[in-house]
Amino acid sequence: MATSLGTAARDALAAGHLAHLVTLNDDGSAQVAIVWVGVEDDEIVSAHLQPSQRKLHNVARDPRVVLSMETGGRNEIGLDHYLVVHGRARITEGGAPELLQRLARAYLGPDVNFPPMPDPPPGVVLHISVERVTGVGPWG
Repeated sequence: MATSLGTAARDALAAGHLAHLVTLNDDGSAQVAIVWVGVEDDEIVSAHLQPSQRKLHNVARDPRVVLSMETGGRNEIGLDHYLVVHGRARITEGGAPELLQRLARAYLGPDVNFPPMPDPPPGVVLHISVERVTGVGPWG
């Protein structure tokens, strides 16, 4: 069952923090990848130019994912803020270069051109429907 992201979680996800995306391998073991993320509507999105990546193969077989990130700041007892999102992912064809360009503004700076190639492949976009938000911070 999908849930909405609160304002604080949305802001953290759009702030240019690297995210750890956990997917499940064929044997049930965890596979972790670092990804850039953003928010579109109530979904978390990431872009991938190479659709053959392990994480995408895993999502196509089993859509359950977990995303985590350190978000900066500390709570009143000194614990660092972090965000953990449990959800289900789906893949859509195309749109990766355009999304990477939008995300690059948060991750690399406002004037960057990314991906740095003349004709990038269309790639895929990973969409995560949020089921549960946890962690330490205003969302926990």
